[in-house]
Order: sequence, then structure tokens, then C-alpha cells
Amino acid sequence: METSRRLGMCAKAVILSIVLSIGLLAGFIAGCDMVRRYEPVSETRLLLHTYCTITVYASNAQPLLKEALDLCAEYEALFSMTAEGSDVWRINNAGGAPVTVAPQTAELVRMGLEYCEMSGGKFDISIGRVSRLWNFGSNTSVPSDEALSAAILTVDYTQIVVDGDTVQLRNPEAWIDLGAIAKGYIADKLADFFIERGVTGAVVDLGGDVAIVGKKPDGNPWRLGVRKPFSERGELLGVIETGEATVVTSGVYERQFEENGVLYHHILDPETGFPMQTDVVSVTVVAESSTAGDALSTIALLVGSDIAPYLLGRAPGFIGAVLLLDNGEMIIVGDVTFVPLD
Repeated sequence: METSRRLGMCAKAVILSIVLSIGLLAGFIAGCDMVRRYEPVSETRLLLHTYCTITVYASNAQPLLKEALDLCAEYEALFSMTAEGSDVWRINNAGGAPVTVAPQTAELVRMGLEYCEMSGGKFDISIGRVSRLWNFGSNTSVPSDEALSAAILTVDYTQIVVDGDTVQLRNPEAWIDLGAIAKGYIADKLADFFIERGVTGAVVDLGGDVAIVGKKPDGNPWRLGVRKPFSERGELLGVIETGEATVVTSGVYERQFEENGVLYHHILDPETGFPMQTDVVSVTVVAESSTAGDALSTIALLVGSDIAPYLLGRAPGFIGAVLLLDNGEMIIVGDVTFVPLD
């Protein structure tokens, strides 16, 4: 495990967000020694309950963008907990019977179970009944204690069985929710799509899950800004420098509401059913895959700063992370370069 380093910050409750500084990527023409530089072409679509933006550097960028965004919509149709007929909806409404699903759905559930095990159940994809009660994004009230108590009884990832392309919930009342890992998985699949199409440069940004295809042509690392919270001018606290990798940010500020002066956020404790209370308010993970980054950033929020460096350092595919604490302190874990700005 890498030794964590602590950097004092003057602001309290500072929120990390990623400002991706996109450099020009080089495309190489087959059979020609001349390097041609393509202008970036971007398209944004509302998917996965967020704005997804994909940028491609290629001569045929427009049709590739449409195909990639359509592919994103197809994955959303598989993994959505609320869309009637999706794979996850069918699993949750099967009354405990085995359900045959798409290979991608089965693969994602398997991956989710691995992170459940790694976190000792702090991360639990069987939290669907609880997360549905809160319904962040449209709900603005705290669920009743009675409803939460009943929902908590259904949370137990060890009762999920995956056999080939079949998924079964041994507890017929349980629901799975893949929201804490699905965006990362989809970002990885879209990156694979571009690589298979021969694209030498693309940036996939699924609302905070960023996957980069290709390297900067000048050989310098990518620079990702860490922005001050609520700054109207987009002021930066510093930048993260990284090579070709994926970057995922999770924070308690992403989906939340306030009731009676109390802020309730969407990172839920599977033991209590309420938002998890730790000293970590935001996590940015640099990883080899967005799936790993998505899950690990959530796990770090769930376990707090005492345990997070240990779990992150042991996780496959982990490169580095920046954790921001509620007292304004920053912890850097692993192989990540953070450059403070004056």
C-alpha cells in the first residue's frame, strides 16, 4: 500500500470537481508518414440521469459519436433500476426466480459483488429497496423510519447468485441497484468501442466518469483541474497530472437535498439506510478502468479516511486518489501527482 500524504487546505468543505483540459490528439493516416491533426468533435446527450459528453478526434467523428451515444443508451436500457423491462428491473421483479440477462449485465453484477466483498459490505449492490425510498433527484423528503427498517432487511449482497448469464436474488423482496458502478462500466465499454474503430483520440465523460483514449501528442501528461467549490470564475486549487487512464469523482454534493437544516446526500449506509457519515466529502480516483474508479471512489466515501487509503492501495487497477475531508484537508494516496496552484 502506498503511504498517504496530507496537504493542508484553507477552505472547509471544499468540493472536488474535474475540469478536463483536453489537448490536441494526433491521428495517424495509414500508409502515410505525415501526421494529420483532427479538430475535436463533441456531442452531448442526456443519458444515465446526467449530461454525457463524448469528444472524438477522427475524420469520421460524427457517425462514431452517434453510434457511441446510441450504445450508451442501450446499456442504460439494460442497467436501469426503474425502466420497466430492463435486465435489472426484471431481476428485481422476479420474486426470487432466476433471470436470464445480457452477458454485460451478468458481468457487471459479478464485478459489483467483488467490490461488495472488498469493502466488507459497506458497498452493497443489493441496496435497491433503500435507494428507491430516497429517490434522490426527484424526492425531497426523508423516508419514514418504518419504511427504512423494512428496506434494510433486504440488503445482503451474499444473497445474489450469478450463474453464467443468470442472476437470482435469493431474497425475493430484495432489489439490486447498479448505479454506483454502471457509469464506470459503460465508460469502459465506450472506450473499447473507439479503440476497436481505430480511433487514436477520444474523451468519454459520463457526468464525472472520464475515460481517455489515446495520449497527448506532445508526450506531456493530461492535466485535470481541481476546482474551488461554488467559484463563479472556475478558480482552481490545483491540477492532477496523469497519463492515459480514467478519472472518476464522487462526492456527497452530487445528489442531495436539505430538510430542517440537515443535508441528506445519496451515498447511503447499507446498515442504517441513511446517508453515510464519514469525514470524506469528495474523492477523485485515477484508475486503469472507470469501473474500478467508480466503485473505489464510492467505497472511499463510505469507509472514511482512516480505512480508505488501505483499501484503495490493495485494489486491482488502482493508480491514485485525492480525498478531500470535511475539515478542508486533502489526502493523496498512491501514484498521483497533485500540483497546488498559488
